[in-house]
Formats: sequence, C-alpha cells, structure tokens
Amino acid sequence: MKPLTPLRLILLGFCIWGAIHPMYYFVTYMREAGTGLGGLIDAWYVNASTTGLVWDLTIAALALTVWTIADSVARRDWWSLLAIPATYGVGVSLGLPLLLLIRSRDRS
Repeated sequence: MKPLTPLRLILLGFCIWGAIHPMYYFVTYMREAGTGLGGLIDAWYVNASTTGLVWDLTIAALALTVWTIADSVARRDWWSLLAIPATYGVGVSLGLPLLLLIRSRDRS
C-alpha cells in the first residue's frame, strides 16, 4: 500500500471531522430534547434561517448524489458510491470529502 499524499491526508482529516463534529451536535440535541430523530428534524425548520440551511444542504446533497452516480458509472468506480450513504447518513460534510478521497486514489 502506498503512503497517503498530503492532499489525501487532508481529505481524510475532513472525512473524520465531517463525520464526528456534526454528529456530536445532533446527538447532543437529541439527548437534551429527548425527542429523538423526529425532534431533531423538526428543529431544522424552527425559523427561516435554519430552513434555508436545510434546503442549502439538501440541494448540495442531491447535486453530489447525481454527480457521484454519473461519475461512478462513467469511470466504473463503484467505490465512489460509498459517498451517497455517507452523505445521507451523516451529511455533505462527510460525503463530499469521502468522494474526493476515493477519487484521488491511485487506481493502477
């Protein structure tokens, strides 16, 4: 196995940060509110600011999904599809750096 390049190390760092940091806040909120996932989703729509942010991230997630599917099929790189469940399971903060990390690997 080849060592990670500086770029790939940075992308890996973003993957780790993007997986842990948002989830910390989601889990903290669900514990404090005691309402579970439904309560968390309701909180995303409490005002125009949070609703706008939800739509911003939703549009970004959909664009990332379309690109990931099209690119995976064109390149026959099925590993890239892992970015889709990462995006919807955690967020764009994990899905995008994961896709870039996967695409940056040496395929030879």
